Amino acid sequence: MDTFALVVTIAVALFFTYTNGFHDSANAIATSVSTRALTPRAALAMAAVMNLAGAFLGSGVAKTVSEGLIATPTGDQGMMILFAGLVGAITWNMVTWYYGLPSSSSHALFGGLVGAALAGASTVHWDGVLEKVVIPMILSPIVGLVLGYLVMVVILWIFRNANPHKAKRGFRIAQTVSAAGMALGHGLQDAQKTMGVVVMALVIGGVEDEGDAIPVWVKISCAAMLSLGTYAGGWRIMRTLGRRIIELDPPQGFAAETTAAGVMYTASFMFQAPISTTHVITSAIMGVGATKRVSAVRWGVAKNIVLGWFITMPAAAGVAALSYWIVNLAFG
Repeated sequence: MDTFALVVTIAVALFFTYTNGFHDSANAIATSVSTRALTPRAALAMAAVMNLAGAFLGSGVAKTVSEGLIATPTGDQGMMILFAGLVGAITWNMVTWYYGLPSSSSHALFGGLVGAALAGASTVHWDGVLEKVVIPMILSPIVGLVLGYLVMVVILWIFRNANPHKAKRGFRIAQTVSAAGMALGHGLQDAQKTMGVVVMALVIGGVEDEGDAIPVWVKISCAAMLSLGTYAGGWRIMRTLGRRIIELDPPQGFAAETTAAGVMYTASFMFQAPISTTHVITSAIMGVGATKRVSAVRWGVAKNIVLGWFITMPAAAGVAALSYWIVNLAFG
């Protein structure tokens, strides 16, 4: 029964990674597709490959997820907590995908883990939640917005005398590089989050010891599922990011992607902070769009997106807590 519970929990974790891939594929490629720098299928294939590569670039974010947010629970109850946390995250991913809302898969996962831990009377490291989740959740969109605006201002100044048609053609080519960088950062961030959960399940199951290096098969499995999910595509959310916030041109798309990728690499390598790729790219798009004129950004759409960000963690936590009580009632 213990082995079965471990296998089921790992399978659910990998399915969460798959939903993360198709939910967040828009993050990496929506701007490139909307500016016609890349065709949708070419963009998805590129993003899938770069996600796979990004997953092997580090392990700091995975360590934060596996050790920094909740105390590793033990026994059957611990496995139920992980299972319920993943169910909460998957449910919220599916709801927001259905409505085309670019919410954060990362914060759905964090909310699910915290909600399930509270329901199971396990310890939550509130200082870790504040330092590694809440503060980055507030700061990263602000940084993305401001940097996106500044990067676009610099581009406009440098190319102020350039031929508009030649400049756009050049930026379409440049966008293939910036989109690849964005996808690499997405793999670096989001594949590691699931690695952290799988490692926690292995520790609970007695297969690994806390603090051990992440097994290679865990890295490969999480990276592969994220890539498969990415290739499946998240067209509903892609439309929201690529068209509904603002109509992007190639220079704007390049500026937004470059800004978002830079923020993700900094958060991963310098702070081991699991930030939301959704928050960063969305806010960067808003900042870039505001350089045209403030009214060019559809702030009504932006308001709904930001509202979704704030309710993601509590909503996923609520579903996870309910899932834990149901599972505990059935198997506890």
